[in-house]
Amino acid sequence: MSDKLMPNKIIFCGDPHGCFANIISAVHKYRPEAVILLGDFNLEVPLENYLRTIIGMTQIYWIPGNHDFDSTAEHENLFHSALSYNNLHLKVIKVGGLRIAGLGGIFMGRIWMPGEIPKWVDKKHWLKHQPNSVAKIPLHLNAAIWHHEFESMKKQIRADILVTHEAPSCHRHGFEAIDELGKAIGAKQIFHGHHHVYYSDKLSGGIEVTGVAIGGVTNLAGEQLMKR
Repeated sequence: MSDKLMPNKIIFCGDPHGCFANIISAVHKYRPEAVILLGDFNLEVPLENYLRTIIGMTQIYWIPGNHDFDSTAEHENLFHSALSYNNLHLKVIKVGGLRIAGLGGIFMGRIWMPGEIPKWVDKKHWLKHQPNSVAKIPLHLNAAIWHHEFESMKKQIRADILVTHEAPSCHRHGFEAIDELGKAIGAKQIFHGHHHVYYSDKLSGGIEVTGVAIGGVTNLAGEQLMKR
């Protein structure tokens, strides 16, 4: 059966910012094969505690947003949670016959802003140019999209759907680099969070784009199933 006849087999969830009620309700109502969470969780306890009633009912995948690096506690409640293994950042998974790739984080001028020369070759290069007292990358910089990882993703990954925290160029605060990534990996659709608004659009190359609202839930057809 085609995806058009089963649009709810995968649902995409906008920035929860601590409220997961719509996600839980959508899973119980639509019984999707998978849920993709688009970042900015603001977790006070590990992620599995919020989603306990739907674990086992559906596959749960996620990408990080910028606010998931606001504090050590919030970071650990996501990256060290029982669902840490389903981090989709810089990876691709197959669900319901579709390949889905993920890119979390945001662009930061101090690391790399599309349209500009990257400040650093890679993370080792950044560390090499820091004082000896700096042994690792600070937490807040881990929210950055690094140029070398972005380029590697463009070359090595192929997918039907791209999920990102940042927006492509059809959003007024979006980036053509996201368009280029979608085209490079062969994506037909892009779903993103971050900007807290629901909309549907299409890029010049034909890629369909859905912005998922804060606390909102959309399906494969880009239809908004639930809103906050």
